[in-house]
Amino acid sequence: MKSYDEIDPIELEIFKSIFISIAEEMGVALCRASFSPNIKERKDYSCGLFDHKGDTVAMGDHLPVHLGAMPLSVRSAIENVELHPGDTVMLNDPYRGGTHLPDITLVSPVYVPGHEQPAYYVANRAHHSDVGGISPGSMPLATELFQEGVIIPPVKLVRRGEIDRDILSFVLANVRTPEEREGDLTAQLAANRIGHKRLLEITEKYGYQKISAYMRHLLDYSERIMRSAIKGIPDGVYSFSDYMDDDGISRRPIRIQVSVRIKGHSAEVDFSGSDPQTEGSINANYAITLSATMYVFRCIISGDVPYNSGLIRPILVIAPLGSIVNARPPAAVAGGNVETSQRITDVLLGALFRAIPDRVPAASSGTMNNITFGGRDPRTEKSFAYYETIGGGMGASPTSHGISGIHTHMTNTRNTPIEALEHYLPLRVRSYCLRKLSGGKGRYAGGDGIIREYEFMSPTDINILSERRRFPPYGLRGGMPGKPGKNTLITSSENRLLGSKVSLRATKGDAIVVETPGAGGYGGAE
Repeated sequence: MKSYDEIDPIELEIFKSIFISIAEEMGVALCRASFSPNIKERKDYSCGLFDHKGDTVAMGDHLPVHLGAMPLSVRSAIENVELHPGDTVMLNDPYRGGTHLPDITLVSPVYVPGHEQPAYYVANRAHHSDVGGISPGSMPLATELFQEGVIIPPVKLVRRGEIDRDILSFVLANVRTPEEREGDLTAQLAANRIGHKRLLEITEKYGYQKISAYMRHLLDYSERIMRSAIKGIPDGVYSFSDYMDDDGISRRPIRIQVSVRIKGHSAEVDFSGSDPQTEGSINANYAITLSATMYVFRCIISGDVPYNSGLIRPILVIAPLGSIVNARPPAAVAGGNVETSQRITDVLLGALFRAIPDRVPAASSGTMNNITFGGRDPRTEKSFAYYETIGGGMGASPTSHGISGIHTHMTNTRNTPIEALEHYLPLRVRSYCLRKLSGGKGRYAGGDGIIREYEFMSPTDINILSERRRFPPYGLRGGMPGKPGKNTLITSSENRLLGSKVSLRATKGDAIVVETPGAGGYGGAE
């Protein structure tokens, strides 16, 4: 049997491209087959390939907050379920491999001839617009996980090629939009089938030994690149802290503290000193903290590098159990995935700025500006539930102005077209534009935020999970901070300023205006 211990650099590049193309094709299939605008239009999903141990080999150009956390879902499936050919595991439990409940992950083993155990795995994660809970959209101001939606531990959705109708019926009975949920879940199944088929095709063409060897070589290659990048950072300890506005239950700010210790070609990222987990839903689990750390360190690498589990090998992440960055169950976590992940990113970049100031940008908007709404559509007499995020400003860099009106850092979703939104939901978008002069001034100005105004055509329950309404995105080297965001309710009798996290019921004709933060500037103004 031929050994593939020696790496052919040309073949390594070829297999890297093959693996990534499979993950990208999975994403295209998921997007096209999905039912909800959140997946079809906003592209709130991620797909990847994993080796026999559950380590990430390749991922599509999807969402950073998903990508770094997904290996924990795959490993949870491996550890908790006895897998057979044709099976697919479904899960969303944040304390058993998930991130927050709306993110449902499907994991499928890939068996190859002559092997009794899975040779590889394929998986995808998609944000579902509703998974039950106390409010439409499943992003409420909750105080425990049970209020946020149906909790799915690792269970088989598909058994030996056949959908388990009992499991599916149980999930659909606990959501407000069962037809849409079933459509999105079957689209996720289709995506995994594409990945499964493509892996079998390349295994038949090149052989299992070669495919598995180059999967291993690809992880080792990413590890070497990361170690080289860390080696380029001066040894030392670099600390930074920042604050979340509040947890939605009290007005108390929540501190996130990090110390990055660089020693040679390895790093220790220590979040000791961060505040304890909160009553509200902005708690992050360990998967989120790991994902944000992996993303930030990937950003310090100049040039291309495969985004896989090899990147995190040189980095030790210390996140005290029971803290805001590693909560204990049954803490509510809906906002941890979307908001706390952004602040973790901000503090890590702030710490690295003290080590490599010429390579780190000012703070971006620092929030995904999550808004969910639901009710009964008078046009169809059916329940509706919707979720979207809104972009903001990108931080200015040492060499350029920040980009305006864009999703940054842990999110990589797209804008929902107004036409799709108004067709799908009983509302009108009254304005959608850049928030001029909201970016911080400096030699290089921070990007501007966005203004998005919704008018509701029927009684609607609304939840907003946002950040940077009290603590603006920081500037660097004399650059000014970005302008904080603002949420406003407009009724026939008043314009009322809302907090960063709010739950309310709008009547017909009421409007919500979301003004997202601008980003920080870089350098003193000239």
